[in-house]
Amino acid sequence: MLLFIVLVPLLYVIFNLIYARLTYYNPSDIEVIYESQTAIDTLDVSNFTVGTWNIGYSGLGAQTDFFYDGGKMVRPAEDYVKSCFDSISIFLKNDTSDIWLLQEVDSMSRRSYELPQANLLSKLKDSFFAFFALNYNVKFIPQPWLEPMGNVKSGLLTLSAFKPYKSVRHQLPGAFGFPKQLYFLRRCLLVNYYKLQNAKDFIVVNIHNSAYDDSGKLKKQEMDYLKSFLKKEFDKGNYVICGGDWNQCPPNWAYNVLAKGKEGDYFQTNVEAKFMNGWNWIFDPNVATNRKNDKPYSDKTFTTIIDFFLLSPNIKTMDCQGVDLNFAFSDHQPVKINIELIK
Repeated sequence: MLLFIVLVPLLYVIFNLIYARLTYYNPSDIEVIYESQTAIDTLDVSNFTVGTWNIGYSGLGAQTDFFYDGGKMVRPAEDYVKSCFDSISIFLKNDTSDIWLLQEVDSMSRRSYELPQANLLSKLKDSFFAFFALNYNVKFIPQPWLEPMGNVKSGLLTLSAFKPYKSVRHQLPGAFGFPKQLYFLRRCLLVNYYKLQNAKDFIVVNIHNSAYDDSGKLKKQEMDYLKSFLKKEFDKGNYVICGGDWNQCPPNWAYNVLAKGKEGDYFQTNVEAKFMNGWNWIFDPNVATNRKNDKPYSDKTFTTIIDFFLLSPNIKTMDCQGVDLNFAFSDHQPVKINIELIK
C-alpha cells in the first residue's frame, strides 16, 4: 500500500512530463500566416484608429479570481464564460476602429469550454480581415493537481478593416527553465504589413510579453528582439505601431499611481526609458487597463496600466482613450488610439 501511494503520483508526474515534452509546441522563428499572391493593394488613407485588448479568454471577468495569481478559481462556470465572450463580441462588433489587436484569444481550450473564440471573432464583421498566431499550445496542463487546466490553445488575433499584403508570426526568444517551459506560452509578435501609396509600409505589431517573469530575464530578451525589429523597419522609412499587453508599465510611470487606497499590490516593472529614443509611448493615464486577480473585482481592487502603444516618430497621435468597462468581461480593459501618418 505504501509503495502504491508513492508510485502512483510519481508515475503520474513522469508520464505528464514525457507527454508534455513529446507534444511541446516548437514553432519556427518566422512563420508567414498570409501573403498576397496577387497585385498588392495600396492604402490611400493616412488616419487610423487602432485598439488593443487582452480579452482574457473571456474567463477572467469581474466575478472571477485566478489560482495562479493567488486566487482559487481555475475556470468559472460555462455560462459565465460564454456570457463574457458574447459581451466582448458585441463591444467589438459595434466599435468603429480600423484595427484591433487582441490577446489571449482561445481556440478550443478547456478553460473556455472549447469555445472557438478566434474563429468566431474573425467572423464578427464581413468587411474585416483576421489573422491569428498561436502563442500558447499545450496539450495538457496538470495544475492544479486536483483540477487540471487541461489543454490550452490560445494566441494573438489581429482584426483589420484593411487587407495587408503580408501577416507574419515572429517567435520571441527566451523560455522558462525545465519543466516550467513545457507548460507556458511561446511568446511571439503578430505583424501585419500594409503597402502605402508612397511605396512605404505601414506596419502594425500585436504583442503580448511574458508574465510571471520575476527576474525580468525573459522580458529583456523579448524587448531586445522587438527593438531590433522596430529599428530595422523604421530605418527603411516605414511607419510602425506596436500595441498590446506588455506586462510592464510605460516608461517613467508609477505602477501604483491609480491604486492609492486600494487593497493589495502587485509590482510591475517599467519599460526602459531609453528603449527607443525618439519614439512615442502612448497610453491613457486616467484609465487602468489591468487588475489584480487574487479576488473578484471591486472598487478596492489594485489596478495599473500595462496595455498601451509604441509609435515610430513619423506617426502623430490624435487621441488616446482607455475604455472603462469596470473589468466586467476581462481582467484587462481596451485602449484605443487615433493616429495620423506624417507625410
